[in-house]
Amino acid sequence: MAQGTGSINSDYKDWEWSDDAGERARLLQSPSVETLPKSAESQGNGLGATSALGAVFIVVNAALGAGLLNFPAAFSMAGGVAAGVTLQMCMLIFIIGGLVILAYCSQASNERTYQEVVWAVCGKVPGVLCEVAIAVYTFGTCIAFLIIIGDQEDKIIAALVKEPEEAGSSRWYTDRKFTISITAFLLILPLSIPKEIGFQKYASSLSVIGTWYVTAVIIIKYIWPDKELVPVEIPTSPSTWTAVFNAMPTICFGFQCHMSSVPVFNSMKQPEVKTWGAVVTVAMVIALFVYTGTGVCGFLTFGAGVDQDVLMSYPSNDIPVALARAFIILCVLTSYPILHFCGRAVLEGLWLRYTGVTVEEDVVRERRRRLLQTISWFLLTLLLALFIPDIGKVISVIGGLAACFIFVFPGLCLIQTKLSEIQETRAISWWAQVSYGVFMVTLGAFIFGQTTANAIFLDLTA
Repeated sequence: MAQGTGSINSDYKDWEWSDDAGERARLLQSPSVETLPKSAESQGNGLGATSALGAVFIVVNAALGAGLLNFPAAFSMAGGVAAGVTLQMCMLIFIIGGLVILAYCSQASNERTYQEVVWAVCGKVPGVLCEVAIAVYTFGTCIAFLIIIGDQEDKIIAALVKEPEEAGSSRWYTDRKFTISITAFLLILPLSIPKEIGFQKYASSLSVIGTWYVTAVIIIKYIWPDKELVPVEIPTSPSTWTAVFNAMPTICFGFQCHMSSVPVFNSMKQPEVKTWGAVVTVAMVIALFVYTGTGVCGFLTFGAGVDQDVLMSYPSNDIPVALARAFIILCVLTSYPILHFCGRAVLEGLWLRYTGVTVEEDVVRERRRRLLQTISWFLLTLLLALFIPDIGKVISVIGGLAACFIFVFPGLCLIQTKLSEIQETRAISWWAQVSYGVFMVTLGAFIFGQTTANAIFLDLTA
């Protein structure tokens, strides 16, 4: 895509934009990505320190996560292996396209984070909607993380106290609500209060190891199954043609790494769109193999009876699976504060813009506000996690929002970037790119509307 000569919504005064944009951009960067400030970027030709191979690793790390636990159930809802794999392959083309578009628009707008690109390219209203969507998405993901902790702790405790799982918990200290609460208060809340989270950047390697181990266990358990693991029924085709769309939220939630992709692109030694296209293609193919291996093998192991969290389908006394549960708990414990940090930073940016106060002028009140935001966020996510025991219900909602980050906002950015170019004649490539942007927006809006409506319908009929 050739870069145009026109400026893109560069008049910040029209938006009543506050002077703390650079601070908010720094706050919302991925903690595992070290980038240069804009002043240094302009002087150093934008060269970062991340190699192409390192960028592949970071993007894979951003894509892989606890969402893989829901992929076997997504394959079941889609109607089998063929439908699930086909849907993944089709969506992957546009997922990679969205990542390339974001890099292109980042270069065109000279912005270094996802929401700043949307602000600069699309203007005030889409920028605010993007930041609100980020806050809601991170909030919902934090709820899902707490539910995952409860799922894994239930199985681990059942193995330790040797209670029949069907009988339920008979001791107060093994009750799910108590175990989630005590884990959250003792481990998650202290990690969420600090202003900076740089100390957690090394948790990314552990997270990658954990997700790969979970995938390996699920695949091995399918190849060499235990005698008691007998699938109930293995669907080979969707029950209805619309059933395939039920897997979309899980796929979007699993492959959503777009929010952290812009800082990764700008941290590269050679931040070029062509190089970035190769980076994200390799990264997404790796993620595809991990998610497909987990989804296919987990689904074929348990069939239509697979739980929304696939590890819940395995017996509690299985040692390799118990280690996988411990890995997942550890990954989630370190991921919750990072997601909360991003959501809190977005809320802080919206508040500062609304009040017109800069970060430097509001240091004292920032500490009180941060403490209030953290405690409120923590208590609300904990309360909802205690009464929403099914991770599938949460993913069905935030998966629709993930579609907005993957399709809608990149599509809008591409359309606005091309429209802002000053050209005497519109080439065929220009029209093709604008049409592609319109298709991306339409596809994202469809997925968001379909998944949200389906989630509401299921809640009302449950």
